[in-house]
Amino acid sequence: MKLFIVGFGAGNYEGMTLAAEQTLAASDIIIGYTVYAELMRKHFPDKVYMTTPMRRERDRVILALEKVREGSSVSLICSGDSGVYGMAGLALELSGNYPDIEIVIVPGVTAALSGGAVLGAPLTHDFAVVSLSDLLTPWEKIEKRLECAAMGDFSIAIYNPSSRKRAEYLGRACDILLKYKDKDTVCGYVKNIGRDGEESCITTLERLKNIPVDMFTTVFIGSSETREINGKMVTPRGYRNV
Repeated sequence: MKLFIVGFGAGNYEGMTLAAEQTLAASDIIIGYTVYAELMRKHFPDKVYMTTPMRRERDRVILALEKVREGSSVSLICSGDSGVYGMAGLALELSGNYPDIEIVIVPGVTAALSGGAVLGAPLTHDFAVVSLSDLLTPWEKIEKRLECAAMGDFSIAIYNPSSRKRAEYLGRACDILLKYKDKDTVCGYVKNIGRDGEESCITTLERLKNIPVDMFTTVFIGSSETREINGKMVTPRGYRNV
């Protein structure tokens, strides 16, 4: 018996990996967060869908494992890649109570990559990925990670930059980064990657701190070498110097 943990990318069919599409097409049941299930329902309307709200991730995994044990072919879905702020880790953690079920991870395209492609090539060199959500991680630890990434002159992809309860978090993050990065550092953001209403912008670190964003936005902070070239955000790898 197998439970498939599927990263479906940004939500548009074209951005889904072939492995993800084939796995979902072969499943009897698709289980996921309510918003993500609705995105997949458009592409796989004949499936049985089961959902739980946000912050019920443990219940969602156990539901999926129980359905597999009952004999169903089940995919537990995540946006982007299931191993990047997704359900793969939790599914593996809880699988110890279900030794008869194999966990199969089906990778997807995470927002750092799909959003980066919209902006250009912001992550061509070394980069860090940091989530500003403090639901599971103390803000003090997030702050330390931002400082370390800035001190190391990494390009940074920021997930979960803001929400109704955390409207000021991106501004706070920018203030931390401005201690180590120039105010004119090239930055960008993409909202609703690959979905209706996609919006992107290239700006500076100083301006970024005052731009309203939401949970469906991915923010990109350049390194000291990042440039805007022909309307695209580019972090050179250094090939021209070889």
